[in-house]
Amino acid sequence: MKALRSIDSTLPRNQRPAWVWYTSYGSNMHLDRLATYIKGGRPPGAAREYPGCRNRAMPTRSIPLELTGAMYFATESPVWGGGRAFYDPHADGRVLARAHLVTAQQFADIAAQEMYRTPGTELDLADALTQGRAVLGEGRYETLVCAGQVDDMPVLTFTAPWSTDEVEWVPPSAAYVRFLASGLLSAGAWDVEAVASYVAACPGAAGHWSEQSIADLLGESV
Repeated sequence: MKALRSIDSTLPRNQRPAWVWYTSYGSNMHLDRLATYIKGGRPPGAAREYPGCRNRAMPTRSIPLELTGAMYFATESPVWGGGRAFYDPHADGRVLARAHLVTAQQFADIAAQEMYRTPGTELDLADALTQGRAVLGEGRYETLVCAGQVDDMPVLTFTAPWSTDEVEWVPPSAAYVRFLASGLLSAGAWDVEAVASYVAACPGAAGHWSEQSIADLLGESV
């Protein structure tokens, strides 16, 4: 098993970093899924074609991390059907995640696609890097969060502006859970039992997905 990297919670001084850790807690933990955001295309089971990034190089590194907060499923995904993963940094708990080392430009293009915008515009990261949070809009993934640094590079993700208890939870689809759980498993820090237990306990999945049903999607047993 890979060791988890610890996050330095100090916010970075450099407001114009060349490289950032794009930290995914959803389906983009899976490198095949992330590849559609970077290289363009449509992932299996999805209903949307992605234009990709201007720079189509895959991450130079991907590492497992744990974020402080909670992951939950809400809203209805037009891509997968069912609920989407969101991150509440102010909730109690821990979020299993995978951080991909990408350029700041690639992060901007990935974020644009998550925000249903056309990639190609640079993203001003100053507020997120100096305050830990920046609300770019009221959309589902239009709030940037900086959790700190790893190797002097910012740990960045995006989520919704609301908190866990301000939205109705929605169970995720099988295709979405499969990508998310297999992405976590391939990060190398958690075994099938840990991944299945974690996902099954997240609000939205709890009561709808059991540990065994998630393990079945991974072709394993717990």
